[in-house]
Amino acid sequence: QVQLVESGGGLVQPGDSLRLSCTASGLIFSNYAMGWFRQAPGKEREFVAAVRMGRTYYADSVKERFTISRDNAKSTVHLQMNSLKPEDTAVYYCAADRSLILSTIRTARQWNHWGQGTRVTVSS
Repeated sequence: QVQLVESGGGLVQPGDSLRLSCTASGLIFSNYAMGWFRQAPGKEREFVAAVRMGRTYYADSVKERFTISRDNAKSTVHLQMNSLKPEDTAVYYCAADRSLILSTIRTARQWNHWGQGTRVTVSS
């Protein structure tokens, strides 16, 4: 059974940084695409970043500020978030999928496995 556990969320001020982590179990980690999505109150879950077959992908809203990376030896994926803005406030979810098609990487319903989420609040 695939399990994804996120950590690292919290309350920060605008301009601060946070690093989210997601540790996976129950899968051969290196075989899976890994992604981050977020969901703000009253909004749909939206794509943030993903890493698939050695390449990274980002939403336009976070490009140049967020960096996704993976450590296959530790079955962990990280999301380094810099220059945080109030509009980055959301619950951040880790996602995994073994057979994701590139054209669907930004579509939440195409990902099969999800973590429970970690809350990020950016406020002064």
